[in-house]
Amino acid sequence: MSLMANLTLIYGLRLLPEGEVTEIQDATLKLANGHQAHVTMHVIDGSREEIEEQLKRSLDAFFDFYPEL
Repeated sequence: MSLMANLTLIYGLRLLPEGEVTEIQDATLKLANGHQAHVTMHVIDGSREEIEEQLKRSLDAFFDFYPEL
């Protein structure tokens, strides 16, 4: 069994009325090594139940990209 590295998950949430957002930009992160990284922002529209369901599916899919985790 291999040891898993500790990780940092970066996320943000904000609820606004549908149709209110006109533009979304990537968030810029400054890393300890002096480099920058970007976090792509995602939008989910729908009812509370639809948003919660899609958010859970998206989180599961994100970890599917990294099967070693």
